Amino acid sequence: MAHPVDVYVGQRVRQRRWMVGMTQQQLGDNVGIKFQQIQKYETGTNQISAKRMWDIAAVMEVPVSFFFEGLDGQAPDTGEARGEILTDKEALELVRAYYAIPENQRRRLFDLARVLGKAALRWFQKIGQAVKVYSTGVRVRVYAK
Repeated sequence: MAHPVDVYVGQRVRQRRWMVGMTQQQLGDNVGIKFQQIQKYETGTNQISAKRMWDIAAVMEVPVSFFFEGLDGQAPDTGEARGEILTDKEALELVRAYYAIPENQRRRLFDLARVLGKAALRWFQKIGQAVKVYSTGVRVRVYAK
């Protein structure tokens, strides 16, 4: 069974790879290994050696410490419940697309999203539905009256 630290580090490798828009094949080619090995690293099945970690960090232009950020000496929380929005590929694609928009238009889009979010929250509260806000979004539960 994979050690929780290996799983956590693998998730951080995947997160960074998605953030820079790189495929497993591209990362593998850049560090001189097959993409299958990258898959094993990202799932925590295989441990990443210090040398390989150094190579991966260099290719993805982050310090090696990036892969350990969030570890505080306790067993890492590797589940989705952690609320790490950037572990979701769709969310990362949305962030990339958002930052590709020119700044003045991006600001207007942000303001629009904020207004729509507040309006939706008021609407849900008004019609008697319970809305629970999480760090990663809004989850809605409908209660019958």
